[in-house]
Amino acid sequence: MTTVTPLNSLREEAHIMSTLLDVLRQEQQLLVTAEIDGLSAVTTRKTALVTQMTLLSAQRHRSLGKCGFPAEEAGMDAWIAASGDAQPESATLWTALLQHTREAKELNRVNGMLINKQMGHAQSALQALRPQGQTPNSFYGPGGISTAVPRSRGFLAG
Repeated sequence: MTTVTPLNSLREEAHIMSTLLDVLRQEQQLLVTAEIDGLSAVTTRKTALVTQMTLLSAQRHRSLGKCGFPAEEAGMDAWIAASGDAQPESATLWTALLQHTREAKELNRVNGMLINKQMGHAQSALQALRPQGQTPNSFYGPGGISTAVPRSRGFLAG
């Protein structure tokens, strides 16, 4: 069994984050081209990757704690400083992970804006299909005539 070190966790996190960035870019492309059918699979993959990142981050924090450093993000800087030249790749990986995390947050923010834009278009299209003055509780009856469904006042038991 391999011992979990902050560096091992960092390597795994860097790999997962790279994959997550690819998935976020794919999601953005689907949103830009309005290929809504492909979003379900991308969303499922994105959720799995975020879950993995959360678990790896917690694993790294535990590993930092076992090494005598704060079990948080600030502990990583202290661990890197203390390990110095013994772990030369750790500083590079950590810097890259932080940069990729910022990039992922920005991609996710933009994707959220694109989703809101798509929802706005869908709402506008639905509104355009409704006859003038029709309320959301209106339906077409068997004769093709629009009828309003009365609002229920609820049931009171006494």
